Amino acid sequence: MRLNGIKLPHRKNTENCETETMPCPEKVVISMSQHIGAPAEPKVKAGDTVKVGTLIGDADTRMTCPVHSSVSGRVSRIGEMLLPNGKVCKTVEIEADGRQDLDEGIAPPVINDKQSLAAAVRASGCCGMGGAGFPTHVKLDYDENKTHIDTLIINAAECEPYITSDYRELMENSDRVIGGMKLISRVLDIRRVCIGIEENKPRAIKLFREKLADEKGFEVMKLRSSYPQGAEKVIAYNVTGHIIEEGRLPSDYGLIVMNSSTVGFVYDYSVKGIPFVERRVTVDGDAVGKPCNLRVPVGTQITDILRYTQTDIENMKRLIAGGPMMGISLYDPSLPVLKTNNAFLAFKSELPPQVQTNCIRCGRCIEACPLGLMPCEFERAYDRADRTALNRLKINLCMNCGSCSYVCPAKRPLAEKNQLAKGFALSPE
Repeated sequence: MRLNGIKLPHRKNTENCETETMPCPEKVVISMSQHIGAPAEPKVKAGDTVKVGTLIGDADTRMTCPVHSSVSGRVSRIGEMLLPNGKVCKTVEIEADGRQDLDEGIAPPVINDKQSLAAAVRASGCCGMGGAGFPTHVKLDYDENKTHIDTLIINAAECEPYITSDYRELMENSDRVIGGMKLISRVLDIRRVCIGIEENKPRAIKLFREKLADEKGFEVMKLRSSYPQGAEKVIAYNVTGHIIEEGRLPSDYGLIVMNSSTVGFVYDYSVKGIPFVERRVTVDGDAVGKPCNLRVPVGTQITDILRYTQTDIENMKRLIAGGPMMGISLYDPSLPVLKTNNAFLAFKSELPPQVQTNCIRCGRCIEACPLGLMPCEFERAYDRADRTALNRLKINLCMNCGSCSYVCPAKRPLAEKNQLAKGFALSPE
């Protein structure tokens, strides 16, 4: 048995583009909401001098990550921004001096047990780099009296079209990724470590099999090339056979699932002590003159990236943060880079016209759904405002992968309806 999925054209145009470091921008706008959970509160004020790695935001809650300055310079303003998800959050704007001096307090953390590992990862400001943005320290800070972790899964599937940022981490920093795998498994006493890589990345599979050949308990699993192979529940099932049930977490089944770039960062932080202040992003699309992978400071305005990559901004019709399946269309190209951004896709071609027709009850959306849900029934239940039916159909399990909309011959807006239905089903009556 295997979970359903769909085949997509991968269009990994930048897979062989080595990561470039973008010049320091003149200004960064750093959001205080960079992850799932509570946003941070600014810890600096206008006029303050900061350096790379200076703490500029934090909150006294478990589900939050501290935020650090990605440049050296002067805080020019504490402002607000409208996030792509419609929420408003505070920002710290910094005028960069171009020197990129490191904060004097930066030092490698002391890690000798689970508690110190979780504390170090929290201090680093690390959240999942695969797109979801779950605070990494929360995954590592489980209750040992209730949970026994026996398997660490490294998610290197990267199944969305265009995106190659994780692949470049595998190819350029394989020792860093493996170092993170060893560090986490050693400190947490995890006996099995498996890195899952899609079969359309044969060079990465070969590289990691060679490097891990003599490592006991380490395994490289070649995964079927399908979408959404990189979804947490999908890769957990394909690696271990465990079905993560509604309301439960991978840790309930003895699993921790971490993105390959996240694991690489954790190791780098353990060695250098430099917090999460930059990230690699793939820049591609038919409006981009120079498709590439770029390392940019967090808070860099996307317009700076588009100019650097010779993008035809004037004729750009669509700008997507992330991949074409689960990414978000951006309303403003001057928005800043977030920790969760792994790609920016710019297109000057128009979307083909989508003429919606009535559902023909073909069942393709059900067949495509990786979790075996019934998107066509979600749509009907939502349209008649049937909250009971939506909950009975398990609307909350929908991961918004978009597979249903992609295969629908009637061009029904199923993925969009699913998200509206999820909010409606969870709202008070």
